[in-house]
Amino acid sequence: MIRLIYNEQLKLWKKKRILVIILIIACLVPIFTYAQYKESKALQEKIGTSDWRVQLQKQIVDTQNRLGSASLSDDFKKYLRMTLSQEQYYLNHNINPNAPGAPTFMRVFIENAIGMLLPLFVMVAASDIVSAEAGSGTIKLLLTRPVKRWRILLSKYIAMLLSVSFILLCTAVFTYAISGIVFGYRGWNMPMLTGFTIKGDELLTAHVHAVPQWKYLLMAFGLAWFVCVVSGSLTFMLSVLLRSTAAVMGIMLSSLIAGAILTNMVSAWPSAKYLFMVNLQLTNYLNGTSPPVEGMTLGFSVAVLLVWLFLSLMVSFVVFTKRDVY
Repeated sequence: MIRLIYNEQLKLWKKKRILVIILIIACLVPIFTYAQYKESKALQEKIGTSDWRVQLQKQIVDTQNRLGSASLSDDFKKYLRMTLSQEQYYLNHNINPNAPGAPTFMRVFIENAIGMLLPLFVMVAASDIVSAEAGSGTIKLLLTRPVKRWRILLSKYIAMLLSVSFILLCTAVFTYAISGIVFGYRGWNMPMLTGFTIKGDELLTAHVHAVPQWKYLLMAFGLAWFVCVVSGSLTFMLSVLLRSTAAVMGIMLSSLIAGAILTNMVSAWPSAKYLFMVNLQLTNYLNGTSPPVEGMTLGFSVAVLLVWLFLSLMVSFVVFTKRDVY
């Protein structure tokens, strides 16, 4: 089995897709770092001070003013009310949620990348892991070896998991190393509040507690890894079912884009909470962001994604072991 996994890893690296993904991350992180640096400087110039309390008070006033607008939708007003409650809670407890530092940048980056960017990278890496060999006919040679089909497919799946883990590890390293040049490398032990729960239009703080930022980052990257595994497993299933890599990428890309759109539109469609792409923003449950559909929780979203994960694996192995190859 180890030999099979090693061979599959060699195939992935020879395609150079993972290398391209790493280079893209290495290019994107400096851009995002510069954007955040310019944003913080612009905020300081606008307010006239670097005191985070004054800046947070200004944000609270701005949010209150926006809530007074009659043109906003009810869903967006609910989002603003939740944001306002959180900002006030941070201010009352003297905790700066955006203290400068590489760990803070890592947290913000992973919270924004978990729903689209990271699954997109995984899709690119895993889209042709089976379909490319099926389309070119080389899968016939592989199946003539005295190895059971399920072992061949399992080796491909494990190779995909290793690639997913490597992409996420490189993301963590690049975001920390590059952003630290600008913001510094401190902030690992800065307190982060988690445990916010939303009921109707109220932000409940009964279970809110502070954790060091390093522990918060471990939870955030763990959830991001899980999301990437689910996205990779679904891509893997499509790669087994379809011979065209372009079709696999097209379906997954459409699903991810649809998820990003639906997340802001499905509050009145309760059944949408069972779609995998609506449940990808798992870090929102850590920071207290309002879920797409009322009543969704971290446990619910993880359970939905696990169902999609197991179904995709079941379909992949059943089809691959039973299908005639010609």
